[in-house]
Amino acid sequence: MKNKAGLWIDHRKAVIVTVTGGGEEIKQINSDIEKRVRSSGGSRSKTPYGPQDVSAEDIRDRKFLSHLNNYYDEIISSIHTAESIFIFGPGEAKGELKKRLESKLKGVAVAVETADKMTEPQIAEKVREHFQ
Repeated sequence: MKNKAGLWIDHRKAVIVTVTGGGEEIKQINSDIEKRVRSSGGSRSKTPYGPQDVSAEDIRDRKFLSHLNNYYDEIISSIHTAESIFIFGPGEAKGELKKRLESKLKGVAVAVETADKMTEPQIAEKVREHFQ
């Protein structure tokens, strides 16, 4: 049996279930990302044609995206040997990871599905059902 991986993901954590001929292994990866907070206002430049509110929010967004990409790369390194990958979860993270996976790993079958929050046993069961 070829190596297969299924994972439940959101921006905070990923629960990875790797299915091999010898059984399955469950691993959890936490992102340690702080929730993005949008500010309602900003500071304007003192000069009439100066930069308009570039600093703080742009820096936060770039930092968030960089942290997110490192998180996705850690997940990819855990599942890079899989021939088939099943990604599911509640938010945007599953689609973002799929795009990153497709750019990093060529020729891997990737399926994506929306799912609510789940416990580890529920996640493992969903992965088993998907690969049967």
